[in-house]
Amino acid sequence: MIKEVSAISGYGRQASSANRKGAEGKFADALQQELSRGEGRQVAFSKHAMARAEERGIQVTDTLLDRLTSSVERAEAKGATNILALDRSLAFIINVPNNRVITTMSQDEMKENIFTNIDGAVIL
Repeated sequence: MIKEVSAISGYGRQASSANRKGAEGKFADALQQELSRGEGRQVAFSKHAMARAEERGIQVTDTLLDRLTSSVERAEAKGATNILALDRSLAFIINVPNNRVITTMSQDEMKENIFTNIDGAVIL
């Protein structure tokens, strides 16, 4: 009888150890995936912003996306939540926590607008 109990309890330790290793591996995989996602996190355009960019003839290039992503990273480091990213001919309102461009406008439209509900500005 004693042998049977030790055989069963030994089995339980092996299974528990195997489950722990599997859980640790899954956690490590999930952590690595999340870290990778953060590194390559690029800004996205809302449907509204994409529609505005198209109707205003603003080309969303990889270079522009990189510049916007960089501006979001800098703003995030300063604690900003809604920024105006601005260059000579374009303006973008970006929600920093969601990494999302809310709207965009060209130089002509900037002249007539007042920017509200922003807590930071970044020159591109």
